[in-house]
Amino acid sequence: MVEIERKFLVTSEAYKKEAFRKERIVQGFLNTHPDRTVRVRIKGPLAFLTVKGRSNAAGTIRSEWETEISLPDAQHLLTLCEPSIIEKIRFEVKVGAHIFEVDEFLGANEGLSIAEIELESEDETFARPDWLGAEVSGKIQYYNSQLSLKPFKFWK
Repeated sequence: MVEIERKFLVTSEAYKKEAFRKERIVQGFLNTHPDRTVRVRIKGPLAFLTVKGRSNAAGTIRSEWETEISLPDAQHLLTLCEPSIIEKIRFEVKVGAHIFEVDEFLGANEGLSIAEIELESEDETFARPDWLGAEVSGKIQYYNSQLSLKPFKFWK
C-alpha cells in the first residue's frame, strides 16, 4: 500500500508515437486534504475509489489504497466531488524496463502534460526518454487533487 513515483513535465508530443495504450480518464476528489485525498476515477470501462496519504518531503512516496467500484457508483460519486472534475488522456509508454504514464490534460488543465513513473525504490535508476522534461515531484500544484482546485489555465 505504498506508492513510489516521480513526476516530470513533458517537452514534446513524441511520446504519442511510442505509446502502446491510450485511455480517457475522468476523475474527481471527494476530499483534497493533503493528509488524505479521496479520488473517484473512471478509466475506460473501469472505475476506482482511491485513498492517498500525505507524501514524503520529496513528494515521491506515499500510502495508497485503491479498490475497483461499479461504473454507476463512480458516476454517482463524481456528482458529489469537490470542484472541478479532471479529464485527461493517458498514454502508456514503455521505456527500458519501466512504463511511463503520460497524462495530457483537457478542459481547464489543457496545455499541461505530465509523465509519471512508478518505481520499486526511491533511488531506482531508469531510462529518460528525450521528451522527459523538468522533474516536478513534490511540487504540490502538479498533484491532480490541486489541479482540480486551481486548474492550469489560472496559473498565469
